[in-house]
Amino acid sequence: MVLVLKNFRLVDETTDVCGSVIVEDGVIKEVYSANADDDAFDFIMAEKEIEQAAYHADVVLDGSHLKQCDGLVLMPAFVDLHAHFREPGFSDKETLESACLAALAGGYGTVVCMANTKPATDTIEQAQSIKNRSDALGLIDLYPVLSLTREMEGKELSEITLLKENQSNSQVVRLLSEDGNDVADSELFLSAMTQARRTGIPISCHCDLGGENNATKRAIELWKKAGCRLHIAHVSTKEAAAMIREAKKNNSDKPKAAFLKTEVLKKPQLSCEVTPHHIALTGKDAVTMGLESFGKVNPPLQTEEDRQALIEAIADCTVDAIATDHAPHTKADKESGAPGFTGLETAFAVCYSTLVIPGYISLLKLSSLMSAGPARILGLDRGSKGRGRIEPGLRADFAIADLRTSWTVDAAHFKSRSKNSPFAGKRLHGKIVMTIHNGLVYYIQ
Repeated sequence: MVLVLKNFRLVDETTDVCGSVIVEDGVIKEVYSANADDDAFDFIMAEKEIEQAAYHADVVLDGSHLKQCDGLVLMPAFVDLHAHFREPGFSDKETLESACLAALAGGYGTVVCMANTKPATDTIEQAQSIKNRSDALGLIDLYPVLSLTREMEGKELSEITLLKENQSNSQVVRLLSEDGNDVADSELFLSAMTQARRTGIPISCHCDLGGENNATKRAIELWKKAGCRLHIAHVSTKEAAAMIREAKKNNSDKPKAAFLKTEVLKKPQLSCEVTPHHIALTGKDAVTMGLESFGKVNPPLQTEEDRQALIEAIADCTVDAIATDHAPHTKADKESGAPGFTGLETAFAVCYSTLVIPGYISLLKLSSLMSAGPARILGLDRGSKGRGRIEPGLRADFAIADLRTSWTVDAAHFKSRSKNSPFAGKRLHGKIVMTIHNGLVYYIQ
């Protein structure tokens, strides 16, 4: 299967050019850019090669025929480190099928789903079962989280003890987490971190126990003892961001004060994520939606000062990834106070509208936060399964966005079964119009 994508604006964490991409059997074969500095002869030869490939291709997509090159952007498909797919056990909220379709509609090709299912995903067999179902659908790559303790009760370790050493390249489990049930027993939590160090798989800590700031402080202190890879989920306060910034500074001799196009960051020992809703909304929005109903989320929406601190942490590279924390609920659940928002289908537009248009960060940096950064954390940035950048040899997972489109969020049109979006009725800029997974077009808006 040969796919040729001609005349697109190509954007990843280090590249922003007009160009073309040739894909064979789901892998990027060649990338041609149309830089003004390119040698004229090389440019002509590249054009001939592209035309020849297009002549023999199974599918050709020409960005210039769809919209002008600067309006239609081809980016690496997004990688979500934090989502709730609700299966097994809660199919009234979301099904595996509806969640995968929602991910595609949002430009995602890879998603990590949390373990707070029913039963909890606390065995390797359960994780394998969920992944097998997703692989059979073939829509996205899904990696189930393995909980730290049995049944997420915080009493004894789960089957993380059975994971093999140096399993950071696991085909099934690439992240460990207790979700929002922070392990209260610090010794047990330290034991889980020791297992994480042995396997090479990062632990995602949701830092809820005793409040986000106290829980973040505890997680960092235990991480220093364990020496594992620690990922802090959905950072929402200025204090937590400051603690992570300081811990990273002390853990590395490399300055992280600026995002350098030429520097490809290695797998971080300490990383963190923020969500689109925490960088775009505040507690005032929660009050408007209903503090104990449609505006309720964990951690809660914070102050404008906290929101600005998160944007600063994004700009100075304290933040490694943007994750959705996609948390689908039924309308009745939200009315009764269930915390969480659906987020897969609005994430890019919210981040583009909130971060790029005002000039806080570039589109390259946003691509890094949504694609290459999370791929590195998961160990999916290189090799035959590599993704997150537009480079020969990597997976042909792409999201195509129309940056000129502005649209009003209508949750009724979501692919997700859940409609509990905090952005319903809001005007956003940038729209995902196509998602390509493994070299095949799976979503067209």
